[in-house]
Amino acid sequence: MRTAYSVETVRNAERELMARLPEGALMQRAAAGLAAACAQVLGRAAGRVYGSRVVLLVGSGDNGGDALYAGARLARRGAGVTAVLLAPGRAHGGGLAALRRAGGRTVDGESAPADIARADLVLDGIVGIGGKGGLREAAVPLADAAARSRAAVVAVDLPSGVDADTGEVRGAVVRADLTVTFGAHKPGLLIDPAREYAGAVRLVDIGLALPAEAAEAEALQHADVALLLPVPGAESDKYRRGVVGVAAGSARYPGAAVLAVAGALRGGAGAVRYVGPAGDAVIARFPETLVSDEGPKRAGRVQAWVVGPGAGDDASTVAEVLAAEVPVLIDADGLRLADPEAVRSRTAPTLMTPHAGEAAALLGVSREEVEGARLSSARELAARYRAAVLLKGSTTVIAAPDGGPVRVNATGTSWLATAGSGDVLSGLAGSLLATGLSAPDAGSTAAYLHGLAGRLAARGAPAGAHDVAEAIPEAWRDVRGD
Repeated sequence: MRTAYSVETVRNAERELMARLPEGALMQRAAAGLAAACAQVLGRAAGRVYGSRVVLLVGSGDNGGDALYAGARLARRGAGVTAVLLAPGRAHGGGLAALRRAGGRTVDGESAPADIARADLVLDGIVGIGGKGGLREAAVPLADAAARSRAAVVAVDLPSGVDADTGEVRGAVVRADLTVTFGAHKPGLLIDPAREYAGAVRLVDIGLALPAEAAEAEALQHADVALLLPVPGAESDKYRRGVVGVAAGSARYPGAAVLAVAGALRGGAGAVRYVGPAGDAVIARFPETLVSDEGPKRAGRVQAWVVGPGAGDDASTVAEVLAAEVPVLIDADGLRLADPEAVRSRTAPTLMTPHAGEAAALLGVSREEVEGARLSSARELAARYRAAVLLKGSTTVIAAPDGGPVRVNATGTSWLATAGSGDVLSGLAGSLLATGLSAPDAGSTAAYLHGLAGRLAARGAPAGAHDVAEAIPEAWRDVRGD
């Protein structure tokens, strides 16, 4: 599992470690890891370190010091290293001296664009993890020059200008091909929009002791998801495995019901009960579905409900499902039709699965605000509705109602931005709820599998939601290593 920590937590851990180490030792650890990563990039981009051209963008403070010491190491291996000092009077003294001893040179900002244009690698050490509000005016031309160049751009700890704690981008930032981060991931490296600017992320272990309970965000990996996937035992039957009810679809949107059932059938539950006006379409496609037209209360026993996909204006069905004393997933039209107080007063777990536009409507803000602050939006929605929230998007964020670290999922692909994909996800997550997973675990496991299935279905080409549903078993096997 990738675990991300706040700037304050990381800095506290750094201070504790520095108190036990010789002066400067921690920075040397970071610089060594950074230089090794840069050498690998240069090996791919220029064929070698010797004779390559490296430009350091150096701000004040320790972030710039890391860049200078790493630059000195590259210079000793034969690279031509030029440091652009944005604050010459406040550059890290030890790092600057080390670079000059190794044969590196320094230039001012005016001549920097020409050096950047010729570079094989640009090392972004402008602003550290405490930076807020985007790049300062003097740094913007350098970031622009790096973006226009053919050089590989490597960020020190995180791209300058992004918010390390929130993933928010409020101004000009550096776009990196690789980010080398020290000691721990930061939330901004996992959550969009900042994640988009980080490129590939490499973690360098510098010996920090970080308490697990202080984590701000976590990203599941294959091994974590494999432990959560339900596997039937020898004595299992369809009822012991869990039954998920799907209340979805309408005369106008029968396909939403079919797609939600498609996801539910592949989510590990032993049976799927469908309730709604699209019964004929559902049974024609999936004859194994238990179809009822008598409403949720008379549908039979279920261990979880999915309500809302394609529901149109059927508020009565949404209210009936919310009154059930089992876990409920609310999606799509259900989010609009659900009585907020009915959601808040539920005693069984609730999982809400909005996209950014739906979350914005629930929070009373613009879609752009949600997309620009995904972490805080998911947390605010979870707290306001006392429900787990799965905020869909380029990085899906899952927040629990009682706080704690958010789960971040990045297995998806842009090809998942297709009609009906969210209906498949809802059915899949609801099925996992019925097997007994908690709402956050069901949401994060479903998002992970759904993202993998999207990649497998698309393979670089357009794919429909039904293709994604059909790829879920392959994603499941991939996670389990079967």
